[in-house]
Amino acid sequence: MEKNHGPTIKDDETYQSLREDGASKEKAARIANAQANSSQHPSEKGGEAKPYEDWKKDELYDRAKEIGVKGRSNMTKKELISALRNH
Repeated sequence: MEKNHGPTIKDDETYQSLREDGASKEKAARIANAQANSSQHPSEKGGEAKPYEDWKKDELYDRAKEIGVKGRSNMTKKELISALRNH
């Protein structure tokens, strides 16, 4: 059964599906709202960025800071990669 998640969630069905698949509330909201916006195309393949494993720890830290990962200053490279993928 689809729920109404309030006015900040533009696509309740997508949001609920992502939450059921284990996505965080923030990530599910970002994706659901992007899909509801006709000028964005979240299902299309993005750029050709190299995998996180090929990034330097400083680059991972900067990306984590950019998207607001908490506790990043004490994380190892492996933990930063996990945090970025699950944010």
